[in-house]
Amino acid sequence: MKLTLTNDEVQIFHDQLAESNKQFSEQYKDDAFERQPVHTVYGGAHLFKAAFTSKLGGIGLNTLNTYAPNYAVFAKILGIPGAESLPGVSTELTDLTAALDADSEAVRKVFPAAWLAYTVYKRVVHKLNTEPIEDNRIDFEDGYGNRPDEEEDGHAVNAADEVAKGMEAGTLSPFIGIRIKSFTDECKVRSIRTLDLFLTRLAEKTDSKLPSNFVITLPKVTIAEQVAALAQILDKMEKKLGYAEKSLKLEIMIETTQSIINNRGENTVPLLVAAGDGRCRSAIFGTYDYTASCNITAAHQSHTHPASDFARHVLQASSAGTGITISDGATTIMPIGPHRPPKDGQLTNLQIAENRAVVNSAWKLHYDNIMHSLRHAYYQGWDLNPGQLPVRYAAVDTFFLTGLQDSSARLDAFLNKAAQATLVGNTFDDAATGQGLLNFFLRGLACGAITEEEALATGITLAELRSRSFVQIVTNRTQ
Repeated sequence: MKLTLTNDEVQIFHDQLAESNKQFSEQYKDDAFERQPVHTVYGGAHLFKAAFTSKLGGIGLNTLNTYAPNYAVFAKILGIPGAESLPGVSTELTDLTAALDADSEAVRKVFPAAWLAYTVYKRVVHKLNTEPIEDNRIDFEDGYGNRPDEEEDGHAVNAADEVAKGMEAGTLSPFIGIRIKSFTDECKVRSIRTLDLFLTRLAEKTDSKLPSNFVITLPKVTIAEQVAALAQILDKMEKKLGYAEKSLKLEIMIETTQSIINNRGENTVPLLVAAGDGRCRSAIFGTYDYTASCNITAAHQSHTHPASDFARHVLQASSAGTGITISDGATTIMPIGPHRPPKDGQLTNLQIAENRAVVNSAWKLHYDNIMHSLRHAYYQGWDLNPGQLPVRYAAVDTFFLTGLQDSSARLDAFLNKAAQATLVGNTFDDAATGQGLLNFFLRGLACGAITEEEALATGITLAELRSRSFVQIVTNRTQ
């Protein structure tokens, strides 16, 4: 067959492409599929104690028991798929629960809605008893407020003491960090002082050891110089206090329009991440500060506002393939009833009903917001109150469990056809879908919603899962 280009001419293009592809690979190493916490719990620094995690777990479990004493009630409040078909009569529910306890997998085929509600509830209770908080942020910003310098100094030192106690006792959450104030002119002095006091005291108490997955959160970032300043401060703190090099990680909060698009029309997110000099671990979207910066009035600020979705998508596209994790914002309506029992008495039936209505409504809103985030591939978000914890875990488990069987069948069929286009039911899958199916299991495994056994039931091997590349799996299977 006749060719036009000489070998030398082709080699020039090969070399050019090889260099460009190498640069691309260095910039976009891959998305991170290691464990990512499903939430971050923000709590005022003045309230933090070494046993903070177990305390909040107990409150969350008590809230669940009070307002949803069984899986049918909980599922109906949240609107878990099929919940409307669950029995309301206690005798029928007792019989169904006994069957699920005896063999939930067998009942799954006959009563899938009951199996889903039962499994989610059971997992939520287990989670609240064993690991109620995955990521905790000791907050010196919005959740703390502006206080006299002497008071904040004391809380910064005390927070470090409590973290040290928690490290020794093993009571801290798997991920933890502090949120300092912003680096604006109004707050920069106070922010840096709090950070210095905390890290200095912690080094004294722990012999310069950090908790696992420790991070410093910088809020309301607007310019790259703020992130660069924090990175330089952390570099100096490591050298002076004996922390391991590059061990102090940071995360940025995207809460202003300027942190999405700057005055030159540039996407600001990559510039902010780069300014971290390799220390930036994640980027967090702040829903309400961002919508406020868009001049959206309070009545229309919401988690699902189109302006929020635009910012989420910019943040997502900017972080894809870089290894930077992203996190969504909070639901600010708390599941807290308006009435508390008097010291020497009880609530009236009307007060109990009002409390229940408020909590149920707040739970449903939080559940819907989390589902909105998950559908947009935001697998982490904020929780601000222990009463939100049951809903966080219920939403995550529901999201993955409802898609498990369909995704398993599609992935199995696709792999068996060596990535040729397949039709499962009325769903057409081509090569572009393969990585998405794999991502479902990788994400589900990373957050604990899908077990290793459930993932391997698709026919994929553990080694293939760990490769994290659908293209690589297919290539290996066809060799």
